Amino acid sequence: MSMEPEAGPKDEACPACACRTTTRGPELKKSIDARLARIEGQVRGLRRMIDEDAYCDDVLAQMSAVRSALGKAALVVLEHHMKHCLIDRVRAGEEGIVDELLDTLGRMI
Repeated sequence: MSMEPEAGPKDEACPACACRTTTRGPELKKSIDARLARIEGQVRGLRRMIDEDAYCDDVLAQMSAVRSALGKAALVVLEHHMKHCLIDRVRAGEEGIVDELLDTLGRMI
């Protein structure tokens, strides 16, 4: 079994770099980008807290908030993956995509 995942209908390989891509609509991109921008701001805040010797419990609370926000962003991407990429590839007869999803879920939990 090859370690290279096959490209599916919505996961087409980019000829320049041989990577896979996924098409996301502008609203989804905007939503994910907004989430990531907030997370980026939270991480900058964490760095500032460390620099300013903030109380450990306060730092840990902020770290927990960042982890939670990143997990929610991951769920948005996962939902799109399952509703689009996964379904399309299963319909195309690529049952190996289920193993890829299981590996992904294993990394997430």
